[in-house]
Amino acid sequence: MRKFLIAGNWKMNLNRAESVDLATRIVAKMPAPGAVEVGVIPTLLHLEAVRQVIRGHSLQLGAQNVYFEKKGAFTGEVSPAMLKDMGVQYVLAGHSERRHILGESDELVGKKAHAVVAEGLGLILCVGETLDQRKKSETMEIVGRQIETGLAQVDAAAAQAGHLVIAYEPVWAIGTGLTATAAQAQEAHAFIRTKLTEKYGRDTAESIRIQYGGSAKKANAAELLAQKDIDGLLIGGASLMADEFIGIVLAAVAAQSGHGNVA
Repeated sequence: MRKFLIAGNWKMNLNRAESVDLATRIVAKMPAPGAVEVGVIPTLLHLEAVRQVIRGHSLQLGAQNVYFEKKGAFTGEVSPAMLKDMGVQYVLAGHSERRHILGESDELVGKKAHAVVAEGLGLILCVGETLDQRKKSETMEIVGRQIETGLAQVDAAAAQAGHLVIAYEPVWAIGTGLTATAAQAQEAHAFIRTKLTEKYGRDTAESIRIQYGGSAKKANAAELLAQKDIDGLLIGGASLMADEFIGIVLAAVAAQSGHGNVA
């Protein structure tokens, strides 16, 4: 059975004290470990401060960005090895805000994805379409291309080792308050699993977790997580509120027992 992964992406929010406070409040309210995996993804500046808070607890630590080179004259960048040294377990690549605001290409995302898994870190590869692309019925074309390019250098061994998570995040539903219906989300997730099957084979594809990310919150978490191919949530704004985030985690714990898809 694929274990749910609930990850809170704090984006460019919170100072050091606020990050420590939020992590502390989440740790205090976390349910018993084991039912689902839960991670927090603070800004790079506050990774160490948050790591100190969650040390010894079941919370996992993620990073929002990475560069694909191991070292060198790349001012302002951080390598996968540096993140690993900081205790990071998961790294985002291809988040829609980096694609559409900061101009990262599919090819650059693919290089980052390869570098992350080559370092033995978990990869959360983000894919998704804009509202204009959805209106033009281009969702599957765009998502398919992002998967093919993003995973071009990620082999089956890395996927089989559990280092790969896909996050489907419709761009039109991020920070807008809009959310894909459960049926829309499931349709996209099923398509993604089909693409993973084509690349890695059925058994491996069935073991890979696919998160939904797009204005997910406590109120809609249970409905989304009830879908066959949705294996967790990548939470944005709702992860900045401890009670809301823990509510999502508790919804995932309740839904996990009914998530009968076998890896």
